[in-house]
Amino acid sequence: MTSTSPADTPPAAPASREFHTIGVIGLGTMGAGIAEVFAREGFAVVGVEVDDEAVERGRGHLDHSTGRAVARGKMTEDDQAALLGRITLTTTMEDVKDADFVVEAVIESLEVKKEIFRRLDEIVGPDAILATNTSSLSVTEISTANSKPGRVVGVHFFNPAPVQDLVEIVRTVVTEPQVLADVQALLARLGKSPVICGDKAGFIANTLLFGYLNHAVSMYEGRYATREDIDAAMRFGCGYPMGPLALLDLIGLDTAYEILDTMYKQGRDRLHAPAPILKQMVTAGLLGRKSGRGFYTYAEPDSSTIVADQLTPSADDAPQLRRDIRVVGVVGTGTMASGIVEVFAKAGFDVVYAGRSQAKVDGVRATIERSLDKAIQRGKLEESAKAEVLGRLRGTSSLDDLADVDIVVEAIAEDLQVKTTLFENLDEICKPGAILATTTSSLPIIALAKVTSRPQDVVGMHFFNPAPIMKLVEVVSTVSTSDDVAETVRALCGQVGKVAVSCGDRAGFIVNALLFPYLNDAVKMLEAHYASADEIDTAMKLGCALPMGPFELLDVVGNDVSLAIQRELYLEFREPGFAPAPLLEHLVTAGYLGRKTKRGFRDYSAV
Repeated sequence: MTSTSPADTPPAAPASREFHTIGVIGLGTMGAGIAEVFAREGFAVVGVEVDDEAVERGRGHLDHSTGRAVARGKMTEDDQAALLGRITLTTTMEDVKDADFVVEAVIESLEVKKEIFRRLDEIVGPDAILATNTSSLSVTEISTANSKPGRVVGVHFFNPAPVQDLVEIVRTVVTEPQVLADVQALLARLGKSPVICGDKAGFIANTLLFGYLNHAVSMYEGRYATREDIDAAMRFGCGYPMGPLALLDLIGLDTAYEILDTMYKQGRDRLHAPAPILKQMVTAGLLGRKSGRGFYTYAEPDSSTIVADQLTPSADDAPQLRRDIRVVGVVGTGTMASGIVEVFAKAGFDVVYAGRSQAKVDGVRATIERSLDKAIQRGKLEESAKAEVLGRLRGTSSLDDLADVDIVVEAIAEDLQVKTTLFENLDEICKPGAILATTTSSLPIIALAKVTSRPQDVVGMHFFNPAPIMKLVEVVSTVSTSDDVAETVRALCGQVGKVAVSCGDRAGFIVNALLFPYLNDAVKMLEAHYASADEIDTAMKLGCALPMGPFELLDVVGNDVSLAIQRELYLEFREPGFAPAPLLEHLVTAGYLGRKTKRGFRDYSAV
């Protein structure tokens, strides 16, 4: 596989320096972690702090981190003693005079960092490399404090440094190529996965991550969805390890605000302007886990245990079936429709599914049989259950056979005219009180509701593909949807083993509205030759623990599908930052749609 548009990163020169002694300025959580990483690989490390009290805190960080490794069997006590023996802690910066490589990891203050680099300029040897671990400040500006700015580079470790593999190497316009090559080789020796990028606020991971997080905050601030539903949507819809609001609480809202504010001031991208509620929460001292309260409330400061507060849904408010649901109708015969039929039948519901021809109807049953057989082979389903599930199915090529269903789920092509005609027919065919649901992922549901005589009974029920596996269903209410219909659908989702989240009828709902602007930002980053597709994917997978990098995901989803969704988001919100990246438009025009055409952001012809 090859990338379609590599970044203008100069080819790495062979490493030339030998590193023996490492200096680390600042021994907070990050600095102590960096010191530990180097000491683990046998380097002599000199750690510097401002006073004896700070030195002892740094020593405590090192003892705690290595002690956890011993307790987990990842390090022996002898190894721990040897590692700690390689680290010298001091309050005198001059003690790093013999260091070959010095990393600064102090507070995110430009003046403080520049003063450190001024002092280091007078202390270290002429061939020593100086690095800053800043996550948002200008490495170029920091380097101006040094008489040899070409030896200054950014090395952005991720927290916790001993665990996280990603390190962003940030080059300035004057960083010497040999310095880049030597730092890249040094980090690889540590077992890290370095990526090289240019000097702009946020670098790769934070630029993409914090735009997404800020959008989630705006969604919450606008009361479009609850904090629980926003977080559940991204966890169950995208496989993210944490929801965006819980992640912000972990990062610290003050840290997030500072990063976003710095990014906005440098890039003037309105999508990085911190959501107003962030500043309000920071001012009020609601900083997240470290203060015991942020978007969620925690058992105590620095605890990860979420406790109930005034916003926590009550168990008494769990959704109930306000309408009787015994028989489910499904319209459509594609992958999504077949999956939805299987989901309901497995959960014990009788299902009537309708297709345009008997051959297509028969295809649905065959697809479900294959799925059940695979489940039986893997031990996930008893052989006896297959006959029971198939016995609940009734296929038909006539929509009139849906007359007695209690809810009908439409899963046909994403074409508003075709869907509108279908809803006109369902309105005439289905009995009074039957719920009419659509699985659309991008079309306005109110447009379907208004052609019926029962708009209060029309709702969105957005399953994710493949429906039998993916847990999430977005339950989308229009301005006309009655509360009892929305509640019934949420309860029904629970009965079939799905996680239901509620939101309003606007483009993208929750997941696509948060996911696709992030993907679009990644395309813009590639288009600007800031980093390569491989480097961006690596940064997001290793730095943010995402299951797939943005370009891997785009090629799986299909660039044509992604472009269509991005266009809908742009038309709905009129946000300039949502305008589809020209590179995405060009790839679609060229027919490079992703894996399905063997070429997208990467070439899959040899796969």
